[in-house]
Amino acid sequence: MSDTSQSGASSSLSAPASSNEPPHVPGDVKEFAADSSYRTSAPVGFAALMGVLGVVYGDIGTSPLYALRSTIEAVAGSHAIKDWEVLGIESLIFWTLIMIVTVKYVLIVMRADYNGEGGILALSSLAQRVTTTPKGRLVLGMVGIIGACLFFGDGIITPAISVLSAVEGIEVSMPSAAHVVLPLSIVVLIGLFSMQWVGTGKVGAIFGPIMLLWFGTLGLLGVVQIYHHPSVLMALLPYYALKFIIYHGAMSFIALGSVVLCVTGAEALYADMGHFGRQPIRYVWIFFVLPALALNYMGQGALILDNPAATANPFYMMIPGWMQLPMVLLATLATVIASQAGISGGFQVCRQLIQLGYLPRMRIKHTNAEEEGQIYLPEFNRFLAVGAIILVLAFQSSERLAAAYGIAVTGTFICTTLLCFVVFHRQFKWSWFAVLGTFVPFLIVDVIFFSANAMKIPDGGWVPVLLGCVLTLMMTTWKRGRSLILSRQKQDNLPMGSFIARLPQSRTIRVPGMAVFMTANPETVPPCLLHNLKHNKVLHDHVLFVTVENIDQPEADRGHRAALSELAPGIYRVVLRYGFMETPNIPRALQDLKEGGLDFDPLQASYFISRELVVRSSVARMSLWRMSLFLFMARNATPVTDFFRIPVDRVVELGVKVAI
Repeated sequence: MSDTSQSGASSSLSAPASSNEPPHVPGDVKEFAADSSYRTSAPVGFAALMGVLGVVYGDIGTSPLYALRSTIEAVAGSHAIKDWEVLGIESLIFWTLIMIVTVKYVLIVMRADYNGEGGILALSSLAQRVTTTPKGRLVLGMVGIIGACLFFGDGIITPAISVLSAVEGIEVSMPSAAHVVLPLSIVVLIGLFSMQWVGTGKVGAIFGPIMLLWFGTLGLLGVVQIYHHPSVLMALLPYYALKFIIYHGAMSFIALGSVVLCVTGAEALYADMGHFGRQPIRYVWIFFVLPALALNYMGQGALILDNPAATANPFYMMIPGWMQLPMVLLATLATVIASQAGISGGFQVCRQLIQLGYLPRMRIKHTNAEEEGQIYLPEFNRFLAVGAIILVLAFQSSERLAAAYGIAVTGTFICTTLLCFVVFHRQFKWSWFAVLGTFVPFLIVDVIFFSANAMKIPDGGWVPVLLGCVLTLMMTTWKRGRSLILSRQKQDNLPMGSFIARLPQSRTIRVPGMAVFMTANPETVPPCLLHNLKHNKVLHDHVLFVTVENIDQPEADRGHRAALSELAPGIYRVVLRYGFMETPNIPRALQDLKEGGLDFDPLQASYFISRELVVRSSVARMSLWRMSLFLFMARNATPVTDFFRIPVDRVVELGVKVAI
């Protein structure tokens, strides 16, 4: 079986701008919205605001646990930190929140949605659609892929560092229990990943109230400390950030590598825009989350000004003794929610990459019958779980793990900014002067943050770099292999027009029933049909040639989900289109074609699928090691029956040898 969910021009990130248009098919083509989903704007109500609070801001909301402490440790070294240095660090954190999150993402980048969807892959596809040159589309596609790979790195590191930093609070109130931090963190992680099969919808109702309590507590703790030392509010002036940078020089560059930890999760604001809409995300950030975070960071700074020894763990030391253990529990719940948001986002990005043809098929389970976006990928979940546990065992503290965190975050920032240059100039018709004046400063800041974190590569920053390189290599290998298979099949297969023309004279015996032949190319006869004729010498009365076409947009447009055409009496061609945010369901889509005149009974249909045996051709177009990697990925891909939700008891598989 050679399905276009894995390859084909229409599934590529570098597809032409017109790839979402209905393909040309001969015969009487009927276009209609079978199984068409359509996204509407989410209302800005209390439920939407609570949903945003519980899902979107979990990651950035737990940054106060480690961001300020890591920055101070990077600066102080062997000397006691001075008051003006504390103000400088506080000023850097505050203005990073303002510039990166508020201005860049909330006010500017979130304007660039693709049919309501956000995120690095949606932005990449949007940039490609407005780019006219094939080379330009290829480059923009690679930027999106690199950003997605770094996002996966973030998805592995986030649960590890968040859970570790929360559980480490035990050391403050009970120093004798320090030895339980590591095993307890692993237990929490195992529990977190083990519950993913239930689905976020089952536990999402409690996320909002918990995060409401969390952010409210953050703000209140900050206010108490600011009241005792109000001079910390001088850090709101950018003067102290500039003074810190000028005085420390290279040391400030190192400090920026830790300052960026305060904006981890900023990409989630954009990635989750399709679930909640931009307005609820903006309102919650500007009027609640940003004030709570700013107050807490300032409160930690006020505590350090009053008691320099608090640099050991300023977050937990600003909490009264009677409240520390309950706060550890609340922080652990908050970090679980933060990790859940990252994991769910990873599921979405993984499905998008599968649909775009950059990853093999994986088993996708829907955990909510009414919400298409709530999915669970068992294999990918195991990958994240093993990766997070390995990181906890390898680094053993949030302080050491923080060195690995910044690379993934800042690398994604750079990819987003680069794509924005194209989108805002071509899509929104901004002048180059406006585009350069807006995004060059952001790019400079992103590059500075990335460079600062690059200095930590020997200390742990190599983790996301290595992971990103390996994933990029795997994705490009899979894409290349599938493209070669499609190209070979296009050369070897019989044109559909020739087959239909010869059919009346072939004396082929027609037998009762309906046969569904899956084919990647609607213009050629699928090999499984030719093999069936060769061995069984019969053809069913009703034949469907079904092609799944993946388009470079989140969802298929209303009215263009399916194209149905009758090629000959009883023989139909069906092209089903799915966006990269959707999961195909072949039986349901075919059943929805009744309004087009196709009487399809899913209980009576037989599905014929080609099982490819890929071998190396005499003139190989792929190196031996890359071929081995491709074959390994192909062997571990989810069966096409599971991916397309085809009943396994109605499938006939026929082997086909393909040389590439």
